[in-house]
Amino acid sequence: MLKLVDLPVLHKFTLYRTRTNYYLIGRDEKKTFWRILKIDRTEPNELNLFEDPTRYTHDEITQLKKWISRGNQKYGGLRAETTCYGLIGFVKFLGPYYMLVIKRRKKVGEICGHTVYGVVESQMIMIPYPSRKTIDADSSAERKYKKLLNMVDLSKDFYFSYTYHLMYSLQKNICNTERGRNHDETMFVWNEYLTHGIRRILQNTVWTVALVYGFFQQTKCLVSDEQFILTVIARRSRHYAGTRYLRRGVNEEGSVANEVETEQIVTKEVPEGQKIPITSVVQMRGSIPLFWSQKPSVFNPQPNIILNNKDRSYVATQLHFENLKQRYGKLIIILNLLKVGFPRQVKFYPLHLAGKHRENILREEFEKAILFINGGTRRENHLKANHFDLNKHYKSGADRAFELLCADGKEALESINLFFGEAPSGIGADGVINDIFFNSPILNRDEEATSSKQEALKANIFMRQTGVFRSNCIDCLDRTNVAQLAHGLVALAHQLQKLGIRGPPIVDKNTPLGKKLMEVYENMGDAIAMQYAGSDAHIKMFSALRGDWNIVKKNRDKIIALRRHLYNTFQDSEKQNAINVFLGKFKPQLGKPALWELRSDQQNTMRNSSNLNINNLRPNHSRSFSDNLILGSLDLKELVQENHQPSRAGLNSGWETTSNGGWETTSEVGFCEEEPSSSRVHSVIRDEDNLRRIGSRQMFLEVDSTSDSHGLEDAPGLSHSYNATFITAEEMFERCR
Repeated sequence: MLKLVDLPVLHKFTLYRTRTNYYLIGRDEKKTFWRILKIDRTEPNELNLFEDPTRYTHDEITQLKKWISRGNQKYGGLRAETTCYGLIGFVKFLGPYYMLVIKRRKKVGEICGHTVYGVVESQMIMIPYPSRKTIDADSSAERKYKKLLNMVDLSKDFYFSYTYHLMYSLQKNICNTERGRNHDETMFVWNEYLTHGIRRILQNTVWTVALVYGFFQQTKCLVSDEQFILTVIARRSRHYAGTRYLRRGVNEEGSVANEVETEQIVTKEVPEGQKIPITSVVQMRGSIPLFWSQKPSVFNPQPNIILNNKDRSYVATQLHFENLKQRYGKLIIILNLLKVGFPRQVKFYPLHLAGKHRENILREEFEKAILFINGGTRRENHLKANHFDLNKHYKSGADRAFELLCADGKEALESINLFFGEAPSGIGADGVINDIFFNSPILNRDEEATSSKQEALKANIFMRQTGVFRSNCIDCLDRTNVAQLAHGLVALAHQLQKLGIRGPPIVDKNTPLGKKLMEVYENMGDAIAMQYAGSDAHIKMFSALRGDWNIVKKNRDKIIALRRHLYNTFQDSEKQNAINVFLGKFKPQLGKPALWELRSDQQNTMRNSSNLNINNLRPNHSRSFSDNLILGSLDLKELVQENHQPSRAGLNSGWETTSNGGWETTSEVGFCEEEPSSSRVHSVIRDEDNLRRIGSRQMFLEVDSTSDSHGLEDAPGLSHSYNATFITAEEMFERCR
């Protein structure tokens, strides 16, 4: 198997500018080849791109930069703009195009040897050269759209990988079930709209990264001298994305609000070169798949539920569950945590009981929908639903309520199973590379692999997950977090058993391992709640399970409730507009009403659609081949060449020793290394014919000959918080160096 570091994937980029063009120069991780993407700056209303297919050596790319600089000497030559780690995409509002890039990244973990990164900092760069036209276009509306886009904070909870399809579960990656799909257009890729133009022009994803929005935490655990890695991933769907009160229920295409896929992966540590035993369990959450809504009110923290009964055949509900079956398998197990409350015929009830009654309206309708859908299908394809009033059971005792949730989780797991297999490090990388080039084979082998080598490249699959566990409450936040923890805790015991890890004799919420898992799920719950509701998750049930619920935490929960209410009332609308702009649900047009000027009913029409015709919304894009070489009068013998001498700074002091002799990070964004300027060795080029060959193969002519400019190199930012034993970051990532 090719080592991941040897794959033809671009990891680091330097953006250079002239008066008429941007040049994005990318290189692979080992600095063995360089590629060039040229971006025209002369047409502010068009996105004109040219990709040079040549793979340049360092000497060649240095020489090419000199030629471009010489050709543009009159206008200041070639200048370095920034260093980045991938293109997020391009966007246009009312004026010029902008380019979004990843300025800094952090390493957050590995999956089967594939490195996963989190975005630390992004940058928006205007493409056209500043002129009177671009200045005139910088209207107040343009600035407001830019502000809206920047409200989607890319430095929080956005993740990507160069060699692993992070938008898919481990089972889909190893079993290769999604081969041949346009992966960047799937439901968990949040920058699909932003990359649409460049993907359509270049017919590849060489320069872009696919951003997954949600949560990622990986911890290395050592229990009774047995070592394993616990990874929890949450992937938020973009199809019906938005804020708490402006995204409720289901849309006509079957997509639900606050739809999040959660994957729990456990990997056994083995010596390098051996296949990696690995297991995963996938569960999901999502709003009740009915047409319902709530109108936020300053004076009512629990607005009345408005149930729209227009879909008496539950078509959208059926579409939702059919989609789940296509994604996960035919068995769908539903855990509905809505409150029971009083019968609907009760017209007058105390005000403090209003919350129970309002949820009961949805609960009854959801039951009817499930019965209706099951009535039209064969028994083996029935939806299996358990309506469990967690709030009611919690009042009888948190431990007992959690035991019942675990029992449901155990029963579900016995039905749908989990994924279990053994995979070589880096599995699937070849497929990812071919997918990057839209299934055009690009990997060359010097000789055919022997049958024994081919066997070593394959995964051994012992068990597959054949369905999904779906849980929901009214918001799919606080109660759902507890239910997902229960399912994850039951699954963890089975995962360790499959891997042959017998260190923890009992896995429950009171053991160190159970407490660690609870911490991870609390962190995930906070992230999901912040994304959807603008506040951390409530801690009441988690604290009760730990036995530390007290007056201080009770007051904290009250503050969270107040903050959530105020945020939803006063900021949800603007945040929803920002998400709509980022996802391409709304495309600004000159002479048309601005997004913030639309009536509420017009915005609702936009909100209820998840698949707009994006081609009709975007302006035309074109590929530019119009540049002319202007090197004819240059004396090539006078040009000099720079040899890159890579150097690498040591890790910053971002780690502290813990009380148990382990390590933990003190930085919220993880390790970052500065990459100093490369030392330069100058030598005279003697092979004029070779230089002419390099210069004539592509249409480039126009930053001084500077090598890679100052930039931040990434380094591990993994959190080690398991309180039994910690492992150093160097040991954690030793295999990927």
